[in-house]
Amino acid sequence: MNTLKGKYIFLRALESNDIDYLFLVENNEKYWGISDVQVPFSKHLLTSYLENSDMDIYKVKQLRLVISDYENNTIGLIDLFDIDFKNKRAGVAIIVNEDKQRQGYAKEAIKLLINYSKTHLSLHQLYCNVLEDNVQSLNLFKSANFVEVGLKKDWILFNGIFKNEVLLQLRCI
Repeated sequence: MNTLKGKYIFLRALESNDIDYLFLVENNEKYWGISDVQVPFSKHLLTSYLENSDMDIYKVKQLRLVISDYENNTIGLIDLFDIDFKNKRAGVAIIVNEDKQRQGYAKEAIKLLINYSKTHLSLHQLYCNVLEDNVQSLNLFKSANFVEVGLKKDWILFNGIFKNEVLLQLRCI
């Protein structure tokens, strides 16, 4: 599928051999504050998730893709979540390995996902929620033409401190 192929990376569906990577990402406490997770995931639960990851996007209202380079190295994950086909919108989340950040991979992944959202899912808009102090992520989404539309004050409790969360949107069509 050419829509999911870029110059340096491509986006692909989850495979059963992604279990170890998924286990490391989902159980990294550093991400729990931004993902509403508070307990670790077992390999059994994640294996079940992988086995069902081919379920119809229109039923599960979620799509998780692996960001991979052309040597098949996993760079990160990018998600569409809370997909609302009636109102033609979805949330976007992305995690890129620390050693692969600031190299353009995340921006290319977002651009590929935007194009896929337009051409294959006919979505009207995408949105993301980013902690106000996560300047790197805010800059990433703004560089992909997401626009800041709101601020949720004291929205996320992270390490005992309430943090503001910025809402950004992008009109796809």
